[in-house]
Amino acid sequence: MIPQWFIEEKRDKKTHSEVDLREWIAGVTNQTLPDYQIAAWLMAVYLNGMTDSEIAILTDAMLHSGETIAFHLNRPTADKHSTGGIGDKISIPLAPLCAALGLAVPMISGRGLGITGGTLDKLESIPGFNVHLSITEFKRLTETIGCCMIGQTETLAPADRRLYALRDVTGTVPSIPLITASIMSKKLAEGADTLLFDVKVGNGAFMKSLPEARSLAHHLITTGQTLGRTCRALITDMNQPLGRTVGNALEVKESLEILRGEGPEDVRHLTLLEAAHMANAAKLFDTPEQAYEYAETLLKNGKAMEIFQKMCHAQGGNPEAPLPKPACTKTIYAKNSGFVTSVHAEKIGKIALTLGAGRVKVSDTPDPAAGIEHLVQQGEAIAKGDRLCTLCASTETCLAQAAEQIYQAITIADAPAPKSKRVYEIIEHP
Repeated sequence: MIPQWFIEEKRDKKTHSEVDLREWIAGVTNQTLPDYQIAAWLMAVYLNGMTDSEIAILTDAMLHSGETIAFHLNRPTADKHSTGGIGDKISIPLAPLCAALGLAVPMISGRGLGITGGTLDKLESIPGFNVHLSITEFKRLTETIGCCMIGQTETLAPADRRLYALRDVTGTVPSIPLITASIMSKKLAEGADTLLFDVKVGNGAFMKSLPEARSLAHHLITTGQTLGRTCRALITDMNQPLGRTVGNALEVKESLEILRGEGPEDVRHLTLLEAAHMANAAKLFDTPEQAYEYAETLLKNGKAMEIFQKMCHAQGGNPEAPLPKPACTKTIYAKNSGFVTSVHAEKIGKIALTLGAGRVKVSDTPDPAAGIEHLVQQGEAIAKGDRLCTLCASTETCLAQAAEQIYQAITIADAPAPKSKRVYEIIEHP
């Protein structure tokens, strides 16, 4: 394989051979290919796409660029991937709930960047919680407790780390073939046999339109099935935040409410729905409805919470310890009466970033206590002077900047708007 010929091939909208694609990824991994040639190829893929077969080969090559994990359990393994959104804390209650249903959930998660929050940042707001476990310990806890939640290790899909770093600085991140291979190589490396994808769509999501979300879901499912996994996808709304909290410790608090069978209805329903589809796809239940009903019982009777507490203790955390509290808070009140017709997810995410809850660049450290709580939701009736939300930050300056933006993010009108769907579609086959 001659690198420049390989680049020209995709530039000219041709299909790569399996041999060449695998050799290319080997060169990415062992550093024999220079950044400028990889960047040129990434742009060619961004402009001209890849076939389903090419994506599957690319994914498999990236998957095997490093260590892979295999489980030998008497229960099925399953995991979930969300494309990310505002207030999306579903993974935290989902993993122990699925373990209570009878699944083993080896969950390798990411950090937040920009307005999108990360599961690892949320977990690390729990005092002592360690997301940097060895693969041996990760396997042991998954096998003994039923779930474990860590960050990506240096040895899993190393080709993806190099490719993603270059995509980030070359304007090639929004490529569905490259997104698919990036997600799938990491998820397949962690050893789960069943995968559920939560593809977010809306102003606060990476995918802004339903056709884009459907395309990504199609490619994720097709690639997973080609490589021998059972896959299913939900396309869910991200035009408004999930739940009533945005920010790391605040979202953990809301996640614990879900595990107690409480919390906001939208977060509780999506957690139950995703657990139900994971358990059904893994053939533990005949229908998602059966699994959903049983999952409700596991939240109410404390079984899911019990598993979360075991996982937390095993990973060095203290679930009973107080979560970080903000140095400053400011409650924002409605200026007029009416109905909440919109809570703009992207704008809310930017406000949370202003408060210190996220990171603009990878090296930033989020404030675990920063964010927004008691957030109103679309469809609620509200009177002048009622609370719209409470802002949390470490400085009064951050609060003042964020307070100016809240009224642009929440719309109150005289008449209610039609209630928007939280789940648009459930896709089982590409």
